[in-house]
Amino acid sequence: MSRELLPTATPARTRAAVLELLRPHRALAIAGFSVMVGATAIGLLTQPLLGHIVDLVDSRSALDALTLPVVFLVIVAVVQGGATGLGLSLIARLGETVLARLRERFVGRALRLPLEQVEKAGSGDLTARVTADVSQVAEAMRTALPELARSVLVIILTMFALAVVDWRFLLAALLAVPFQAHTARWYVRDAVPLYARQRIAGGAQQQQLLETIGGASTVRAFRIEDEHAGRVTERSQRAVDLTMRGVWLVLRFYSRLHVAEYIGLAAVLIAGFLMVRGGLVSIGTATAAALYFHGLFGPVNTALVLIDDAQSAAASLARLIGVIDQPEPPARTAEVTATPEEAVAVAGLRHAYEEGRPVLHGIDLTIGRGERVALVGASGAGKTTLARLIAGVHVPAGGSVRFGASERVAMITQDVHVFAGSLADDLRLARPEATDAELREALTRVDALTWADTLPDGLGTIVGEGGHRLTATQVQQVALARLILADPPIAVLDEATAEAGSAGARVLEKAIDQAIAGRTALIVAHRLSQAATTDRVVVMDDGRIVQIGHHTALCATDGPYATLWTTWTGLRVTDIPDSNPPVPE
Repeated sequence: MSRELLPTATPARTRAAVLELLRPHRALAIAGFSVMVGATAIGLLTQPLLGHIVDLVDSRSALDALTLPVVFLVIVAVVQGGATGLGLSLIARLGETVLARLRERFVGRALRLPLEQVEKAGSGDLTARVTADVSQVAEAMRTALPELARSVLVIILTMFALAVVDWRFLLAALLAVPFQAHTARWYVRDAVPLYARQRIAGGAQQQQLLETIGGASTVRAFRIEDEHAGRVTERSQRAVDLTMRGVWLVLRFYSRLHVAEYIGLAAVLIAGFLMVRGGLVSIGTATAAALYFHGLFGPVNTALVLIDDAQSAAASLARLIGVIDQPEPPARTAEVTATPEEAVAVAGLRHAYEEGRPVLHGIDLTIGRGERVALVGASGAGKTTLARLIAGVHVPAGGSVRFGASERVAMITQDVHVFAGSLADDLRLARPEATDAELREALTRVDALTWADTLPDGLGTIVGEGGHRLTATQVQQVALARLILADPPIAVLDEATAEAGSAGARVLEKAIDQAIAGRTALIVAHRLSQAATTDRVVVMDDGRIVQIGHHTALCATDGPYATLWTTWTGLRVTDIPDSNPPVPE
């Protein structure tokens, strides 16, 4: 399946989104900016005071005359430091607040992306956005934004101060501007597409790593380690090459800035020399002007260098906004089914993951309230697709899925995630207000309380990443306990026993019976022993329903299900009691 990367927002849309995020916090932005203006203005008193001291020394004034300017310098330093700290803290608070809102919106939207869209893009693309891109934007918010704000203010107010000292010094200083502007324009032109390509290459690298590590057992089984290592190397090298191009671009950027600094400072010093010799200004005034321009080295370089961080952050931000702006998937049809006895009514259901390659062909199926229905068939028959469409994970390409009034659907697959945290917190994801007694009751119903009580800290034991490792059977029992706590009227189980061995499957089959008691259930059966206990069995082949009926009736009929059952029981190891081999896929 070809990769279709998740969208990236345009520069105009990215700017508009930033303004939307900032709008509710205008007061904080104005306060931070105002304090920074004041702090910067106070700091610019340093150069005239130093120039005054130079004039006092040049005129051989008494030593006592230097006391007052020195005292003023100390006061300026203290006040400027305090005001700058306050201003930077306000701007940092603004950045963190906006960043938190951005994260919330991104995660909220990413969780609602259509699964087929994520699958087409590859998990690496979404992973790179939620990790590297978020980190890049966060770093810019925490460091680049406050420093950029301060640097821009210093540049603007220093230019104004130069004009106040003498307009001719301002003209001399402005000679550096064309070189700096050209450098910035050249850098932005080359950096924007480069950083965008870096983000894409990083996503491709992560995708290959995830696929290789996730399928490590398969890779080893087929002895294709070298091939996959080569793919990882190729994509990693692509990311390295783009990074090195970025480093070379930055080095050229710095070298051009140094030329602009030399031209500007030389012009100011020459102007000062000529004006002092002509008696137009004092040595102290020329000194103050030179110090003003020299003081611009840091802020100008910082502001222009932060273009590097800004471009990188802008590329990351555009990728985040591209996900946030994705439209909500069409709402699932909320019509009441034809009769009160029906929980689910599927009519003319069609679906395709790729254009021109349909997976389902006009499925019609009704499931009664409280009925247990099993879906069986060979791999690729469309069982999981039908289950996901009914669960609302995918949006059908055609047809409809209708539910009874107030029906809710929950789905459990063979890939269950255990979140990092206590076992109790993991269970409460399904019902946050559940009491410990309710948690224990849910675990009891799925035969999990015995092992849960043997954990080091009972329900308080940390599980998931970095915590106590649960077996595949225990993980599914946790998922079934969540199902009991969530208490949906309709449950969809997609091969929930597939990851367990035979002994674990027997435990899970019993737990499933308890978890779906009193509910409407659709079970994608990995083992035909599950299908044998349901009210109806739906046999699928090539995206179509080819048989429907009770297990006993289907076994007595010459058809696909009878063949599956005969094959399954024939493969069964009869000398091992209760052994349940999987249905052939």
